Amino acid sequence: MNIRALQAFNAVLTEGSVSGAARVMNLSQPAVSRLIALLEAELRLTLFKRERQRLFLTEEGAAFVREARRILAGLRDIPRIADEIRAHRFKRLRVVTMPRAALSVVAPAVARFTQVYPDVEVSLDMRSHRDLETWINGREYDLGFGNVPITHRSAVDMPLVRSVLEVLMPRDHPFTDREVVRMEDLAKEPLVQQFPGMLLRRQTDALFDAHDIRVGRDVLTGSSLLAQHLVAGGAGLTIIDRLSVLSMNPTVVTSRPLHPTRWVNFGVIRHRDEDPDPMARDMIQLLRDRVAECAVPGSIEVIDGGAS
Repeated sequence: MNIRALQAFNAVLTEGSVSGAARVMNLSQPAVSRLIALLEAELRLTLFKRERQRLFLTEEGAAFVREARRILAGLRDIPRIADEIRAHRFKRLRVVTMPRAALSVVAPAVARFTQVYPDVEVSLDMRSHRDLETWINGREYDLGFGNVPITHRSAVDMPLVRSVLEVLMPRDHPFTDREVVRMEDLAKEPLVQQFPGMLLRRQTDALFDAHDIRVGRDVLTGSSLLAQHLVAGGAGLTIIDRLSVLSMNPTVVTSRPLHPTRWVNFGVIRHRDEDPDPMARDMIQLLRDRVAECAVPGSIEVIDGGAS
């Protein structure tokens, strides 16, 4: 991929015109136009349509911007990063988490890391399991946290904790009088579920299929965090692991164990070809410490072993 062409594309977006992009890049307008044409040829996409000597994003161009926004924004940081590397000042840790455990586990651990390493530039991002292949192959992050095991050829995982699946409900729901909620109890309840194909949805679909249960009515969302807040608002019940529920307000929602019992594992994910540096190892230890704080026998259990 031609970086200069990407910079030209980004400059046109930022400045709003080829002439503005040419000015900030210290190039001629024809040179910027050639770079845009080169990028379109490389991508085999039509990024702009030209009307009355102005450029407008096409539908393909808008989709490319949405997916490449992080890369495009990072182009502006390249000169600063180079300066810091030359001055031997550059320290950065990039962490990504799947949304389910973002607030209960990863955010507290990263906050502690910033106190231990106040001079390190830290970034924390949330990406879905569907994006796993993209961020592993692109090496966008130094380590991730999410459901394990994973089978991606470019990644290795390190299990840290297992958590039981529970049924999340409002505090005033009749099921709060029960010690457990059985799968068949959910058949007539409105459920908040993830979109088909998402990881948690695949896990819950397998449970319903195994017990020959058909869900009567559901509310769909693409986010487990949104699902929890929809439950708090009274939209229905949802199945989610106990570890993820810890971030919710216990005066608004509560949960009960699902019967039969089903466990899911969480851990660290990183690229197979990259050994974690000392900062990443410390981050992994902080994640270990955080899940140990969350541990509850029979509900949230630390997984011992695994080299960091």
